[in-house]
Amino acid sequence: MRKIKVIFEGEGKEDYLKLMNAVEEEKKNKITSSENITLLNSINKKIELLKLNPQAGRAVQKKLIPKIYKEQDLTNLWIINLANYWRMLYNIQTDEIEIICFILEFGNHDKYNKTFGFKKK
Repeated sequence: MRKIKVIFEGEGKEDYLKLMNAVEEEKKNKITSSENITLLNSINKKIELLKLNPQAGRAVQKKLIPKIYKEQDLTNLWIINLANYWRMLYNIQTDEIEIICFILEFGNHDKYNKTFGFKKK
């Protein structure tokens, strides 16, 4: 059985650390429910899901992979839905021993549209 790792990279890592700090601050202030807490819980649940099934999200067609990721020579890009219409983008890399999911970024629907160059109607 192959080992599956989930790793935050680049912007995804920076945003995840900021989110964790924001939630920690909220918890210190006795806030038990917020958009930040909901988002962090959603991300953490999806990480556990990806450890069980790296293909739990939906694959982006190669022709639709944003230029920023094509320039990084990514051959695949996946999207998984988060709470409150947020999305998380990740890449799957594998060898004979392990599968690694690299979380590249996550964001609300506006950020998702901007990343993919979608226009508002």
